[in-house]
Amino acid sequence: MEVIKSIFADRHCSFFLVVLLLLASTMSLAIAEIHHHDFVVQATKVKRLCKTHNSITVNGMFPGPTLEVKNGDTLVVKVVNKARYNVTIHWHGIRQMRTGWADGPEFVTQCPIRPGGSYTYRFNIEGQEGTLWWHAHSSWLRATVYGALIIHPREGSSYPFTKPKRETPILLGEWWDANPVDVVREATRTGAAPNISDAYTINGQPGDLYNCSSEDTTIVPIASGETNLLRVINAALNQPLFFTIANHKFTVIGADASYLKPFTTSVIMLGPGQTTDVLISGDQLPGRYYMAARAYQSAQNAPFDNTTTTAILEYKSALCPAKCTTKPVMPRLPAYNDTATVTAFSGSLRSPRKVEVPTDIDENLFFTIGLGLNNCPKNSRARRCQGPNGTRFTASMNNVSFVFPSNIALLQAYQQKVPGIYTTDFPAKPPVKFDYTGNVSRSLFQPVRGTKLYKLMYGSRVQIVLQDTSIVTPENHPIHLHGYDFYIIAEGFGNFNPKTHKSKFNLVDPPMRNTVAVPSNGWAVIRFVADNPGVWLMHCHLDVHITWGLAMAFLVEDGIGELQSVEPPPADLPIC
Repeated sequence: MEVIKSIFADRHCSFFLVVLLLLASTMSLAIAEIHHHDFVVQATKVKRLCKTHNSITVNGMFPGPTLEVKNGDTLVVKVVNKARYNVTIHWHGIRQMRTGWADGPEFVTQCPIRPGGSYTYRFNIEGQEGTLWWHAHSSWLRATVYGALIIHPREGSSYPFTKPKRETPILLGEWWDANPVDVVREATRTGAAPNISDAYTINGQPGDLYNCSSEDTTIVPIASGETNLLRVINAALNQPLFFTIANHKFTVIGADASYLKPFTTSVIMLGPGQTTDVLISGDQLPGRYYMAARAYQSAQNAPFDNTTTTAILEYKSALCPAKCTTKPVMPRLPAYNDTATVTAFSGSLRSPRKVEVPTDIDENLFFTIGLGLNNCPKNSRARRCQGPNGTRFTASMNNVSFVFPSNIALLQAYQQKVPGIYTTDFPAKPPVKFDYTGNVSRSLFQPVRGTKLYKLMYGSRVQIVLQDTSIVTPENHPIHLHGYDFYIIAEGFGNFNPKTHKSKFNLVDPPMRNTVAVPSNGWAVIRFVADNPGVWLMHCHLDVHITWGLAMAFLVEDGIGELQSVEPPPADLPIC
């Protein structure tokens, strides 16, 4: 009898264990949500700096809608193009594991959505938490087509810091008192640098220091004693930016949807494409305080927009109504060329704990990045060669100026084995070794044009040295890699030296990012594992530079089996 009871009890336990496991898996499936959104890309009347423009927007909003999801969720976004330009949308920083068709760069992973057309982007968010963003990846449309993409912890998980009282996205943008597409088209015609912007913006508004702008200045609320989270995004087209708030300190806790070891600073710098999460405390006298952003300008003798955008941090306190009529307190911002502050900030970024940095490197790559000047083509008129001394501006990586296809996407050409669209001979190192940050011979100013990819085996461990050059001018370049996060294991100035600079490698707790600000006249070293098959663009996130060819792409081959291979293309993938 006791034996029978025991068997029954065991079976009873097993039965309940199975039920519990089924319930747990069902609950986890129920917790992961599918978010459906409709994006209508359309011309909208937007008035800034006293003048109304027909700007391209999403759903008539500038900036566009904020998307909020949880780690583990799925996003389904149907994009309908009612504008007069081709468009694509890129989900900046999303890993897109095996879903390269949803990544968005025009003629890399898809043909553009033509006027009147539509395309549905569908992808999972897995293992990422923090602040990312989305933007157009076609011509210069991202000047006005962008928005925040916020990834909260999974249901049942929490932040690795005290939950803030409020969370506010802070989108730093760049505004032209003109049509941005016309600006880049004119520059492409003339070969000169494009006109600089007329204003910077915070959440779409220039702020009190510009004409016709103070009535709509962005106001960010805070209460005494609160700790709030600001999700800062540099959505500017061409300008790295300093950001600060008068009399308040930042506790930096994340960047590019990866957590960081918290540290305190009064100012942060973001290259275009980068995001930074900061906590602020309502620990000052109730009142109004300017938050402000202005240029970090590392390129010598290059014109830039030297204006300052502001928003107002406003205390919601009983004492405030009487005092809040006073002009907000203005912060001190670093000098435009304050590279020392940028270096101190980037050197403070650390992962919260020890991380698994790839070692035993399979692919040791060295990429020069920088500008160039093409000689005026024969029989061209002078008006088409308005760069320095009658040249045309260009840019390159390893002396290759990237040419995007125009009638098929690279990922399609790879999958369908279409010949003649690209080659896989992008050089692993510069074709000529030279003093990268010294006086460079004019014979090296003119790169070759080509659609050259670099092939990576699935699972290979990759190290890339990104070396700025002084060709035309040294500059801080925000280099973004699609489809991947990477560890930034070292940064420095001058020419990278593998013998002496290895001692600077942080293989313990380097920060993980998707966009690295390569120091002006310097270098950065990044590492990642090529675990995401597809064609992935790597480019400078200064749009003026990608227009000139400062880009390349990795072709990461399929691994073994379905889970290591690119998914089949969706049925509604746009045709060229």
